Amino acid sequence: MNGSSLILRRSVRFWGRAGLISLVAWAGLAGAQYAFSALNLAGRTAQSVTLYGAEYAGQSTLSRLLSVSEAGGVAYVVGLGHTLLLPIDEDNQRATTDFNTVQLDAERVKARTATRLDGKLLLPLDTLARGLGASYTPGNFTVPAVQLSGVSSLAGAKSDRVVFDLTRNVTVREELIGGSLRLTLVGAAAQTRNYTTRGAFMPRVQVTAGAGGAAVTVPLPAHSGYQLFTVQRPSGARVVLDLGPGLPLNVPALVAELRKPLIVLDPAGQPGTGQDVTLEVARNAAELLSRAGWQVRLTRDTAHSPDVTLRQDLARQSDVFVSLDLGRFPNAARKGVTVYEAAGQAPSQIISAYRQAQGAPLVSAAVSDAAESRRLSDLLRGELKTGGLSAQQEPQSRLLLLGEAPHAALLLELGWPQNSADQQRLSNAAQNTQMAQALARAVATYLTARANGGPS
Repeated sequence: MNGSSLILRRSVRFWGRAGLISLVAWAGLAGAQYAFSALNLAGRTAQSVTLYGAEYAGQSTLSRLLSVSEAGGVAYVVGLGHTLLLPIDEDNQRATTDFNTVQLDAERVKARTATRLDGKLLLPLDTLARGLGASYTPGNFTVPAVQLSGVSSLAGAKSDRVVFDLTRNVTVREELIGGSLRLTLVGAAAQTRNYTTRGAFMPRVQVTAGAGGAAVTVPLPAHSGYQLFTVQRPSGARVVLDLGPGLPLNVPALVAELRKPLIVLDPAGQPGTGQDVTLEVARNAAELLSRAGWQVRLTRDTAHSPDVTLRQDLARQSDVFVSLDLGRFPNAARKGVTVYEAAGQAPSQIISAYRQAQGAPLVSAAVSDAAESRRLSDLLRGELKTGGLSAQQEPQSRLLLLGEAPHAALLLELGWPQNSADQQRLSNAAQNTQMAQALARAVATYLTARANGGPS
């Protein structure tokens, strides 16, 4: 008879048959006694294990609240802004005594340590609560709500500092949205409020309460960088943000690309015509945009059309791609200006795949959704109308280059040469200049709105 069956039989004889059901959970493993019970873990029901009177929870049970890993016989627990190191003692009874040494952040204390049961890693709930700043009574493990308790600032010569005081540490997510830096203090409660500082580089800070936590938004001026760090304190934590030209801007390449967008203008070739209207309008628009500081490329700058591969490569690199062309159908009774937007699935599989994953981080920096082309189209038609020229809008699903462009992309059809009114307008240099100005203003307005993180 092994030790476990001996323990179970003795327990049944002592308690009687009525107590058998409650004691079935008791067992023995090499002489160790344990029982399973229900645990309220941060508001959710989970299972715990009692070993020699000490309550433990398994690694998988704790995974939704903490990150638990092991290496070199030590369990590493990371969460709620703390890091705990608990040696793994294979002797269950010895692990449950309070003369073991564990490390809670930078402090070494005497407490129960980790152990294994049936090969599964278990961690003591009282030790976890002590190291994480949680509340614990048998059967209940409560994580305190985190509150943004104060905001303070300090102005500097080359950077400004803002400090967020929290009742406990939280995960901080950071995003660059246009010309602003947004921090999310995950799970933190806060009041929506605008703060004004005396700093030259960070004059204002906006705090917005939300379901996912407190969102902090600060303007990020050009040529400024930032650094973010957390200070753990006995009574809570501080999230410290430094921002200004004295700090480097280290951001992912995709985000950096948004700060220097590429405009590609694609004037279609005009074989057999004396006037190259599409190139004339594209050159004028490019000159206006370049003088305003934007980065512009033309797919051609001579009468000869480039290879389609070069045009595709430029389209794929663009933040704005606009083809310019003339109506070409023989004997078509059409006239006027038309703005075409790409419709349907993009022919590029990678662009289609990215557009279906818009919720993933930084995806919008790589590939925008189809609404961006519509915004640019609305702006362009509005600018043309201001100049006295109406433009139709049509979707088009068979435009190869527009489907290769990952962001806003349009085809601007300038008119129909076989129509006498259009021919007269297309031959008018002043009207072509007006067309180029409308295009340049629309593109600049769209990109400026995108850089500021708002709708175009």
